[in-house]
Amino acid sequence: MAQSLDKDTLARAAIGAPGPQRGTLGRRVRNTFTAYGFLGPAMGLVLFFFVIPGILLVVLSLTDLSSANFSDPWTFIGLDNFERLFADPFFPKILRNTVFYVFTTLIFFNLGLALVLALVTTNIPRRSGFFFRLIWLLPRLTPSVVYILMWKRIGQADPFGIYNQLFPEFLGASGGNLFLGGSPWTFVILTNGFVGASFGMIIFTSALESIPKDLITAAKVDGANVWRIIRDIKLPMIKWPLLFIATYQTLSLLTSFEYILLLTEGGPGLFTTEVWALTAYKRAFASYFGNSQWAFGATWAIVLVTVALLLAVIYVKLFKFNELIEEPRIENL
Repeated sequence: MAQSLDKDTLARAAIGAPGPQRGTLGRRVRNTFTAYGFLGPAMGLVLFFFVIPGILLVVLSLTDLSSANFSDPWTFIGLDNFERLFADPFFPKILRNTVFYVFTTLIFFNLGLALVLALVTTNIPRRSGFFFRLIWLLPRLTPSVVYILMWKRIGQADPFGIYNQLFPEFLGASGGNLFLGGSPWTFVILTNGFVGASFGMIIFTSALESIPKDLITAAKVDGANVWRIIRDIKLPMIKWPLLFIATYQTLSLLTSFEYILLLTEGGPGLFTTEVWALTAYKRAFASYFGNSQWAFGATWAIVLVTVALLLAVIYVKLFKFNELIEEPRIENL
């Protein structure tokens, strides 16, 4: 028996497993309280700045609150605001605009261009790649108003527009203002895409740089070309960053309207480039018929939050999140 115990102890020591110890339950309790103690401040911030406002948003969407009756008691009207939203004649157009804006910007810029930039800058000399990434970060570092003013000067009508001076007939501009009659969606997507691509570029670059160089060297020795290395080694090893960027940027695009508001204000015309988040903002804070429709704006926001949560769940299932966070398995010898 003693010999058997000695063998078990030696086996545990060989694989680094802890031996039998007393007070395991007390240690687990202390570790749990310690972990929650460190998480406490973050949990408090999430509770007070996200959970509670979210609950208030739901309550607000069930009322008729506006700037005209803010001093009066709130009147609960049930789901009338939701019925009004889905009966809105411009609801389909705003929904199509949002889907087009999010899908196009995400696929071609926030994910696609960001990944291309990361792959290119990690395959050129290190200093050149660093300088190129620094240049690409300038749109994100520039204040939003200054950044949009630069784009407006580019797309302005003759004789002030830089683009019209260089390519007067391209995109159907014919010397006019590109944001009002030419290609407003092109510039809306470009202005948002250049900023979004810079964030993904940094994340993907860090992930690619962390791949062990021995794997790349071994693949080259076996005769793999650049495309095979990217497809079979680099992309499978950055699934986690791909999941993070896809989820984060989708949610960010769903709720972003700053550049659209500054660039086109949802126009030209009636809801031409207006997205869901911009509509919620205008309903809640802009003057419609003499007052701001805070409750109706909250209703638009509730639908947006619900869609964002559903998309987050889909991404987690699509990328097999449980497998990504699974601990490495130790094979039995």
